Amino acid sequence: MRSRWLAVATALTLSTALAACGSSNDKSSSSASTATTASLPGKGKPAVTLGDKNFTEQYVLGELYAQALRAKGFTVKVKSNIGSSEITDKALTSHQIDFYPEYTGVITTELAKMSDQPASAQDTYDKAKAFESKRGYAVLDKTPFFDADGLAVEPAYAKKYKLVDVGDLKNVPGKFRFGAPPENKTRYQGVVGMQKAYGLKNIDFKPLTIGLQYKALDTGKIDVAAVFTTDAQLAGGKLTVLKDTKGIFGYQNVAPVVNKKVLAAEGPAFTATLNAVSAKLTNAAMQSMNSAVDLDKQKPAVVAQKFLQANGLL
Repeated sequence: MRSRWLAVATALTLSTALAACGSSNDKSSSSASTATTASLPGKGKPAVTLGDKNFTEQYVLGELYAQALRAKGFTVKVKSNIGSSEITDKALTSHQIDFYPEYTGVITTELAKMSDQPASAQDTYDKAKAFESKRGYAVLDKTPFFDADGLAVEPAYAKKYKLVDVGDLKNVPGKFRFGAPPENKTRYQGVVGMQKAYGLKNIDFKPLTIGLQYKALDTGKIDVAAVFTTDAQLAGGKLTVLKDTKGIFGYQNVAPVVNKKVLAAEGPAFTATLNAVSAKLTNAAMQSMNSAVDLDKQKPAVVAQKFLQANGLL
């Protein structure tokens, strides 16, 4: 679902976003306080700042990585809800954060602006890693889970216009109302790709805050919604997700992007801890945690703590 703005607009928005974003110092990990100092590899290491973007899955990811690190004695501050990838990347490169979880396809397409679409998940990861390395950042292990942007419609709407593939939206007479985050208007993994790859000229773009697209779809304010494939609202097949045969939404595994100097200062246990968390994040696990936050109204910190404890990471 993971503009993908002009430099001035980005910088201004970044300042506003960081001023407003939440900051947490989670105290729920009791293991860090009960373990002996000698057993905590993060003790005495420099404090680090973790950022996350502006939607549920990112809040959960931020808590997962932060709490796991704190359990190892590392001092971690979280700047949450920073904004889009462009804004969060600017926070990284301006040293306002030290690392954050990013989607590999977003790195290649939206941050690196690569014209050639990667051929596989591994190819995407390799290209993302090479791009970030040239900038002084390391891309750690990617997660098993794969979260991509997608397009969802009501089943009745899909049936009425015979929609199976994204390209079938040509069958809609006149324009269809497409609800998505504002940055999707200028992203290849959004309106640009829909126009270039699928030839869709009948898009009526409706900018929406992430999370509001499902209500807009349900109330008939939009016809097509931009979604993330691990969204809790997609469980149970209540909506029809259109096939992306042209591959415009790419491959979207998650990997922490970390300043190389920070990584060296924190030591090998820092990398090992983040990689251990990533290894446990399957599609089923992420959709379940997203559901607990979005549908069950649990706090991301609580959801993350339960997952880490269940997987022996706290």
